Amino acid sequence: MRVTRKTAALGAATALLAGGLLAGTPATAAPAAACTGDQLSDTGADRPDTTHVRFTVVNNGPACQLRGFPTVALAGQGSPDQNKPLRVVPRGQARPVLLSQGASASTVLTFTPVLGEADGYCASGADPTVAPSLVVGVANTGFQVAPSDGGQFALCGDTVRATAFR
Repeated sequence: MRVTRKTAALGAATALLAGGLLAGTPATAAPAAACTGDQLSDTGADRPDTTHVRFTVVNNGPACQLRGFPTVALAGQGSPDQNKPLRVVPRGQARPVLLSQGASASTVLTFTPVLGEADGYCASGADPTVAPSLVVGVANTGFQVAPSDGGQFALCGDTVRATAFR
């Protein structure tokens, strides 16, 4: 059997094409969908000291991705239209966090402290703000949380620093 140059080239191209398809790069899984508020629950506001609050969410649904920083507001004493939004200053870089079912992610909120004792004061001279709870926004849902120690949130100014969810 005589093989012509054209037949050999066609055979080589076919083998290369087949080999390329069979030995190509492995398929990658599609990224998980963004977490929704419906699938998340919170574990409350753990307050290790008067200026820091750790807020944690748990994924109760299928795997999802959480990314970014929360929104934060002082709760409006039972009236959502009385909420006082706080300006969130991001700390660190936001990276996607893959949450499998039952997994959790946290952010740490840091407030400008109120100085002094019971009738505290702000170093800036402004009056401190006190609220019994916060509304923390995650995945287009607001979670109203109170301090884990039963106290109230007190801060100076209208700014909170927040780490990205981890």
